[in-house]
Amino acid sequence: MAFDATFLSAVLDEIRQTATSARVEKIHQPARDTVIFLLRGNAGRQRLVIVANPTAPRLHFTSQNWENPDSPPMFCMLLRKHLSGGRLVAIEQPPMERMVRFVFSCTDEMGDQARRELVVELMGRTTNLYLLDGEGRILDCLRRIGLDDSTRRQALPGLYYQPPMPLDKANPAELPDFQAFLQAPGPDRLADRLMDGLGGLSPLVCREIALAVLGDTEGRLAGADLPETAKKLGAYFAACLGPGKWKPYLAEDAAGMPKAYAFVPIRQYGTPCRQMESFGELLDCFYSQRERRDVMRQKAQSVRRTVENLRDRIQRKMALQEKELATAKNRERLRQMGDIVTANLHWMRKGQQVLHAQDVYDPEMGMVDIPLSPLLSPQQNAAKYYKDYAKAKHAEQELTHQLSLGREELTYLESVLEELDRAETDGELEEIKQELAAGGYVRGETGRRKMRQAATKPMRFLSADGTPIYVGRNNRQNDELTTKLARKNDLWLHVQKRSGSHVIVPWTGQAPSDDTVTQAAQLAAWFSQARQGQNVAVDVTPVRYVKKPGGAKPGMVIYTTYRTVYVTPDPSLPERLKA
Repeated sequence: MAFDATFLSAVLDEIRQTATSARVEKIHQPARDTVIFLLRGNAGRQRLVIVANPTAPRLHFTSQNWENPDSPPMFCMLLRKHLSGGRLVAIEQPPMERMVRFVFSCTDEMGDQARRELVVELMGRTTNLYLLDGEGRILDCLRRIGLDDSTRRQALPGLYYQPPMPLDKANPAELPDFQAFLQAPGPDRLADRLMDGLGGLSPLVCREIALAVLGDTEGRLAGADLPETAKKLGAYFAACLGPGKWKPYLAEDAAGMPKAYAFVPIRQYGTPCRQMESFGELLDCFYSQRERRDVMRQKAQSVRRTVENLRDRIQRKMALQEKELATAKNRERLRQMGDIVTANLHWMRKGQQVLHAQDVYDPEMGMVDIPLSPLLSPQQNAAKYYKDYAKAKHAEQELTHQLSLGREELTYLESVLEELDRAETDGELEEIKQELAAGGYVRGETGRRKMRQAATKPMRFLSADGTPIYVGRNNRQNDELTTKLARKNDLWLHVQKRSGSHVIVPWTGQAPSDDTVTQAAQLAAWFSQARQGQNVAVDVTPVRYVKKPGGAKPGMVIYTTYRTVYVTPDPSLPERLKA
């Protein structure tokens, strides 16, 4: 991700504006690698979060809430002992380094003024937090590193803190001659040249610079006009580096989920990129959605695996049934062979294994070999062919019925998987589990009764003209919304031939406007398996034409007299219309 040294500089510039001279009111450590400082300054209370997770290190102002453990960890207690009540007097960052020194003026146990430093290193697998005394000794650190772990930098209480080796790269903000930089030996690909020669830039930003300067993320210096390229490169850095110049940008994927962030506009993915209000809001948005999605994916993993196994089992069963059905449809030849055997009974004898006779059903009256059972009499062989014909006829009817049931069950399980993809809360996940348990797909809760969770309600949106739009979160809500809450004149929408939410637009005495219908159709497409598509077909009909057959699976309905509209899902629409 693009939390590079330059991005860190931008974040620190934002923090300095309000946190310098702020006092530390509280310190929490909700997770092993997460520390939160509650700072009180001229701008009021603000929460500074430091996440020392090697896979996603960061620090920023946050508006998120974390649940704290019943007893704080030892490192948190040490931070409270030394930093509580202290004043943040300086925030220092070595050039092009992903590390910060937070300098505090504190009061020690004797009541004297003391200097304390919190050093934050956000450097991948070596990410760590160090609490230093006034002489630079380590009071303690988040991850202790002994001689067995590293021969270069130990991190143990009592040792002097050793900063990491400085980068042997040029500072892009201080580079005097960009043309000389481009003419020097190095990779021909501009993004690689920037990555190898300049410090503080992530691969994503280097590709973005190449796109802006050469028009291609894979742009190369060979054949390029170097003076012009150097001029553009210098102008690019002059425009985006420095306090007040860098801006927080968030790129999203086609599904509207955060994809990447940077201090410059992100155009290389060809997906929406929007500027956020602050770097704190940007990082909150990016990591909260990603972490919430990851947490829900982990919680739903066992349920998903069960549903996928059931789906795969049904698909295998249906494949075998379709082969049997294809065989059953060729049963007419069985009857014809029975007729030929009957017509030749006077030529046959018991124990015969093959009947070589004229095929009366062949237009050219050719000869045919008909297999016989040597254990049966000629009459019994003929009867066996007629019996196999009758059995195949019955099998076709039964297999057709079983395949119909299998397709219905397959559609239902696909809808459950789609619900699991959209589940955002524990309540929604619990409702899906209850739905599967009621259908006999999973075993219900046994033993100690779980705490009953409040039932979730359908999502409610307001169209541009203020008309309410209701969207079911899962199959149970779809049933309730369509068969119980909706009135016969309300408008019902559903994506065509795909699993998805039922959408209801209430009748308000007059027909909904075209814009409202379009927005409702976009919501129906977004909350379905077709959310990644374009020109998605959505069926629209009054609720009175929607029926739920007896014994149908949850969320399954049939409808007639409908019209179809075609829309492209808009990832930002649900957030804009949320009531």
